[in-house]
Amino acid sequence: MNVVLEKPLFLTLKKLAAKDGVSLSTKVRDLIREALEEYEEAFLVRVAEDRAKTFKRAQALTHEQVWR
Repeated sequence: MNVVLEKPLFLTLKKLAAKDGVSLSTKVRDLIREALEEYEEAFLVRVAEDRAKTFKRAQALTHEQVWR
């Protein structure tokens, strides 16, 4: 994969990699992984909030009912 970065961003990433004692590609991979985890978490929060809006306790199943 090739990525084109603005020089300030590239230099920042290079400094972060050096500070952590890892290669530039490893640092970029780790940061992308963290960003995707945050993105996924935000998505799941939105899904949970949407589900909470339509939740009706009277229609909910108990633990026992679900696992029968």
